[in-house]
Amino acid sequence: MKVIFLQDVPQVAQAGQIKEVADGYARNYLIPRKLAALAQSQAVSQVEGKVKKLEIRLTAEMTELASQLEGKEISLQAKAGAKDKLYGSITSADIAAELQSTTGLEIDKRKIELEEPIRQLGSYDIALKLGKDIAPKIKVTVTEEEAEEKPIKKEKKAAKKKEAPKAEEKEAKKKAPKTEKKPSKKEKKAPKKEGKAAEAKKKTTKKVAKEPEAEKKTKKAAKTTKAVEKKTTKKTAKTTKKEAKAKKEEKTE
Repeated sequence: MKVIFLQDVPQVAQAGQIKEVADGYARNYLIPRKLAALAQSQAVSQVEGKVKKLEIRLTAEMTELASQLEGKEISLQAKAGAKDKLYGSITSADIAAELQSTTGLEIDKRKIELEEPIRQLGSYDIALKLGKDIAPKIKVTVTEEEAEEKPIKKEKKAAKKKEAPKAEEKEAKKKAPKTEKKPSKKEKKAPKKEGKAAEAKKKTTKKVAKEPEAEKKTKKAAKTTKAVEKKTTKKTAKTTKKEAKAKKEEKTE
């Protein structure tokens, strides 16, 4: 079946071209998606007019886009080893993504003319095939990605140090109940010693309490002896007076 392409179909045809394609491919894919139409005399003339208008509009858009992209510089980072060789590679998809992030312009990766992926550090001039005779060039610089292994190791060590006290606390908690269940011999003997000390204190307090009572008894005994002595002295004094009187009376007689 002969069809005229209304839009570009990669690896098949460009818009405006008339080609013979399989009937099933045309009916099931190209025509329902409005990528192509039957190449009839009237249809061809109509399509050719539309295609020319589209081409004019597209060329204007592509030339404006080319002026924005011409001379643009983008930089990509990648891990590299000996002799500046990359561990991986930079592809056209990576370049298209970086272009969109830096410039905000969306470029089809298939329009980036990169014969093979970039596998070494350096600067590269790459063309973008946007249309017929429209191929702006950009500069892509690939630099080495800074290693971040050392800080990660330090962070891991710090995390281990923080986790170590927690692990020690857990082990201490596990061991603590066992030590409480089985007291040592010294701990068993200690209460006995404390009981003896308490008994000794009680005895001393009793002695201290008894001492004032003994003093009171001695004081009472001293008072009684003094009273007895006074009575005896009075009696002796009376007897001596009586004897003296009796002697005087005898003399007078």
